[in-house]
Amino acid sequence: MASAQHPVHPEGCGVSRRRFLYLCAGAGLGATACEHSHAGRPPGTGDGGRLPEAERDAPGSPDWRITSVGPPEAIAGYADRVSVTPGEECGLFVSTTAASFRVSAFRVGWYGGALARRVWSSPPVRGRVQRAPRTEPETRTVRAGWGRSLTLDTAGWPEGAYLLRLDADSGHQRYVPLIVRSARGAGRTVLLHAPATWQAYNRWGGASLYAGASGAYATRSLAVGFDRPYDADGAEKFRVYEWAAVVLAERLRIPLAYSTGVDVHDDPSVLAGAACVVCLGHDEYWTPEQRAHVTRARDTGSNIAFLGANTCFRRIRLRPGPDPAGRTVVCYKSDYRADPCYPAQPALVTTDFRAGPAPDPESSLTGVLYEGYPVDAPYVVHSAGHWLHEGTEVRSGDAFAHLVGVEYDRVTPASPTPRLLEITAHSPLVSAGRPSHSDSAYYTVPSGAGVFATGTMRWVEALMAGTGELGRDHGMDARTRAFVTRTTENLLRAFAEGLAARHRPPPRPNTSEIYTT
Repeated sequence: MASAQHPVHPEGCGVSRRRFLYLCAGAGLGATACEHSHAGRPPGTGDGGRLPEAERDAPGSPDWRITSVGPPEAIAGYADRVSVTPGEECGLFVSTTAASFRVSAFRVGWYGGALARRVWSSPPVRGRVQRAPRTEPETRTVRAGWGRSLTLDTAGWPEGAYLLRLDADSGHQRYVPLIVRSARGAGRTVLLHAPATWQAYNRWGGASLYAGASGAYATRSLAVGFDRPYDADGAEKFRVYEWAAVVLAERLRIPLAYSTGVDVHDDPSVLAGAACVVCLGHDEYWTPEQRAHVTRARDTGSNIAFLGANTCFRRIRLRPGPDPAGRTVVCYKSDYRADPCYPAQPALVTTDFRAGPAPDPESSLTGVLYEGYPVDAPYVVHSAGHWLHEGTEVRSGDAFAHLVGVEYDRVTPASPTPRLLEITAHSPLVSAGRPSHSDSAYYTVPSGAGVFATGTMRWVEALMAGTGELGRDHGMDARTRAFVTRTTENLLRAFAEGLAARHRPPPRPNTSEIYTT
């Protein structure tokens, strides 16, 4: 039985942050033993101020790229939090076979085409090989459990997305992603990064939410923690699915704010009054709280852009980890009956949003429904005259090779679907031997907010197609890059103006025409 293999244990079902701190206090630990204090920030930091034009116009640092990853043990690290407010300290935990290493903080942006700017660098730090990771038997959660190597003081760091680059004196390098988040997003476009999804796929230490040390699904982790490095170059998911959209948004000089799904789960205030919320290229893992907060933002007047596919597919919980500021992403998936919340709290059971015991398909928010993987297909324009396509010179039926993949969404009339919805691209494909379609869709709601979903996971990648920047373009070319870039520019500029229904043509509902049976 599943319950025998995965016994119920105190993994935090329904335990809020406030309750957790209360429990720590009751144990005699005090709040500071459970999380870093937010006191002592410099006055005026994290106040949600718009990025100064001087920062946008500052010279970039073309040397931000990694040139030598080296073997996994050469150097790796992680931060003790996924985000900080400007001026907040952040712990960095590093293991390296080198005698010493340095850290450089690069802020991602346009910067005249340099694509990042170095805002800080450390002196040499003594290197050491840290302990081997341990695995918690109940959930097969991998923890690094390393000692702190240094503390970063982010005073003077502008809000934004950062790559901390670790440079070993051996010449090998790794990234550690960090978001310097905005306290307020009123009137701005909020870029919502997806660290829960980065962590879900992270195989560092041998296990992710997809596979265990044996490579089998059956031995996968049921919960994954942030207190370990990311695999590959340390920031692969951010680099592939988010980075190019940040660069484009900054190049447009629209007012921006930065946050993460983990932060919005705890505190949705950054969404209050936002002109737009942008969910990036692969944002699969959401808590019910995050979904409720983003839905509320839409219903109170914030436009929403989904620049990927498979968004809001998995229902998760977040709980504090053993590291005071750590977090753990809990998702039992098909083993949901072993979830401590089952069956007493069905809405918190961690499985697919559309699945029982409390089905709530994501299409009521995104307009589209995740359908399949893997796929590689042309993207076919359906509504060439839509305002999204102004300046692209496309015609209905024009196709862009390889733009649909590797996962895709479609409008599914049998699922909850917004009424005023227009399919703007309708792309034939074959998935697992079955003919289907991927759809891009635009809809509006009574608040006046507009919502657009691309329906393909390669959208953000396509912003760099043909440049060689990501090292893999899936066959996408410069023509595809030009189309996706102009369409995304139209989308972001329109949504940054405020309620889309007030200044852009309404959607022309066409689902019944396209899906006639």
